[in-house]
Amino acid sequence: MNRNDVTEKIVATKVAKGIAWAAVAEAIGQSKEWTTAACLGQMTFTAEQAKTLGALFELSAEEVKWLQVVPYKGSLPTQVPTDPLIYRFYELVNVYGTTFKALIHEEFGDGIMSAIDFSMDLTREPDPKGDRVKIVMSGKFLPYKTY
Repeated sequence: MNRNDVTEKIVATKVAKGIAWAAVAEAIGQSKEWTTAACLGQMTFTAEQAKTLGALFELSAEEVKWLQVVPYKGSLPTQVPTDPLIYRFYELVNVYGTTFKALIHEEFGDGIMSAIDFSMDLTREPDPKGDRVKIVMSGKFLPYKTY
């Protein structure tokens, strides 16, 4: 057994029970964005959170322990994603990545936006021409140091 096996069981049980990610998030007291990433194997749960998930997804004691192990991060199986929705994010970075970089460096200096000290909010925006997906990402600026 490994963390991927537990992730697959969580997803299968979620589908079988018809559970929404927002409901899982509410049960453990975290955002739906962080909770979804964690359930998909990208974050580490506390013992209390893992226990709650164990009950919700009918996990064994060993599976609950796997939820508390620091995962290998990075969930995409290929260099260029083939899933159409994920590919659009790849395309977005391909098209606008240099713009993000230029503007961040111009406004903040030489550094990066943290994906560790980070938050995200995904919401639906009603629009008469078709609903829109709104994603707000906020990451701490980390300047490169000289030494």
